[in-house]
Amino acid sequence: MISGGQLHPLSCVDSIELLNAEIIDCRLCPRLVEWRELVAREKRRAFVGEAYWGRPVPYFGDHAADRLIVGLAPAAHGANRTGRMFTGDRSGDWLFAALYRAGVANQPTSVSASDGLKLTGALMAATCHCAPPENKPLPSEIRACNRYLQQLLADRPWRSILCLGNIAWTIVHRTLHRPMAKFGHGVCNRTDSGILLVSSYHPSQQNTFTGKLTEPMLDAAIALWLERS
Repeated sequence: MISGGQLHPLSCVDSIELLNAEIIDCRLCPRLVEWRELVAREKRRAFVGEAYWGRPVPYFGDHAADRLIVGLAPAAHGANRTGRMFTGDRSGDWLFAALYRAGVANQPTSVSASDGLKLTGALMAATCHCAPPENKPLPSEIRACNRYLQQLLADRPWRSILCLGNIAWTIVHRTLHRPMAKFGHGVCNRTDSGILLVSSYHPSQQNTFTGKLTEPMLDAAIALWLERS
């Protein structure tokens, strides 16, 4: 964990590994620690034979990336199980298929941390790195976890950030101290330093099953993030 609440400066590609090590060891939020570990012990019946990760989920992707994807938090039986963001759940099925279509991912599926998936030019982050009860981290928990996002955003001159959902959109703007445009799918905003912020509905089952988010809509948001349109 970060000692004394001080953030280590990031100065090289390998610094993502250093920050990931700090994230994995974090126990700042007692409610989240208790929940993530309870889920890892009790497990879902479909995964009863698997060893759950049960810890904060680190950043995933290209450590030299200049484009960032920010989601909400790990799913209890998705990333909290597999140890990799958006891996092992329906949201990840949608997201990685879209990233594959866009040429960012080398394969369209993400089922385990050892399945060979790689991203090119993109890194995945979250507003909260621990799986929360009911997929709803408390504001205090997001604030506690924000130290990691602050450090990541200050690490390099990011070209663009794709915010999956209203919470990610809000937190990224607050972290960058940027006046926030009203959230909506495909909304864009640019910081004074030139970072392009792009919003997308989260690829949750609630959004994809109801048709609130479609594949063409997600593809269009990713195209904006990649500045292809």
